[in-house]
Amino acid sequence: MTRVAVMGGGSFGTAMGMIATDAGGEVVIWAREPEVAKSVNELHINEMYHPGLELPPELWVTNDPAKALEGAEVIILAIPAQTLRENLTEWKSLIEPDAIIVTLMKGIEATTTKRMTEVIAEVAEVPASRVAAISGPNLAREIIQRQPAATTVACVDVDNAKKVATAVTNPYFRPYWTEDVVGTEVGGAVKNVIALANGMAFGLGYGENAQASLITRGLAEMSRLGAALGANPMTFLGLAGIGDLIATCTSSLSRNRTFGENLGRGLTVEETIEQTKQTCEGVKSCQAILELGKANGVEMPITEQVVQVVHNGMSPQEMLGNLMSRDPRAEQGSSA
Repeated sequence: MTRVAVMGGGSFGTAMGMIATDAGGEVVIWAREPEVAKSVNELHINEMYHPGLELPPELWVTNDPAKALEGAEVIILAIPAQTLRENLTEWKSLIEPDAIIVTLMKGIEATTTKRMTEVIAEVAEVPASRVAAISGPNLAREIIQRQPAATTVACVDVDNAKKVATAVTNPYFRPYWTEDVVGTEVGGAVKNVIALANGMAFGLGYGENAQASLITRGLAEMSRLGAALGANPMTFLGLAGIGDLIATCTSSLSRNRTFGENLGRGLTVEETIEQTKQTCEGVKSCQAILELGKANGVEMPITEQVVQVVHNGMSPQEMLGNLMSRDPRAEQGSSA
């Protein structure tokens, strides 16, 4: 039985705790909120994030990080990307020497433009072989309902990728493993930005043609950045690429899509943040993703326009107008 600590009792952290429990693991979730611990431990429901949906009775929550991390063989980090460095600095002395540290976070650190696995390796002072990423079309609400889903587990050490995959394999959740950590993380981060743009288009009343165009050109943008950083281009045709992109751009359960939709319908960024209440990684990471692209000579027009809306007050109408008025060019892969 694998001892698993999930650090973060929010929407996806709770879902991953349930997944690992249903996979046969001994699982403890650390949550910041006392009411989450009380609700899960006494009622087997996370009323704050998944009201009314029952969790396994074996799953329990603590507000003490030391208790959660004690003896953990696999540590799954499910906290906002921009809080990772601060939290991990506090926790690193509690981590077992051979533990595998896994990120669920789909963002880029704003202050350094580093991927989450890079931040983990640096702060926890562990080799890359002990750091993994999980990313794919994994909407937490559907997972809590035990609907079928698949994901990608990425680690440069294949054996450790397989260990993590085994720890989260159950009848409704199927992981595939890869060594391409860069591609897996780039896909997870960039798709949030494209989902913001797609949500804006939907909120403005545009139909499937506009949305399909944004998703497709977003995939091209994601692939260009990944290739520049050394990713395997085939990763973006898999679960961590197009799979996650489709789910996040099209589902009403997606925070980033919903955030963009609210902007398209006329709410301000501040009003949308107040209404959303949960972390929207695309908003937090879009500027860093754009900077990462510029530093590597990658053109990212959709990301650039989203940054203008989120940080500089541009309207969604103007954003989409700017994208449509760009000079014609050959499509990616054309010999022209």
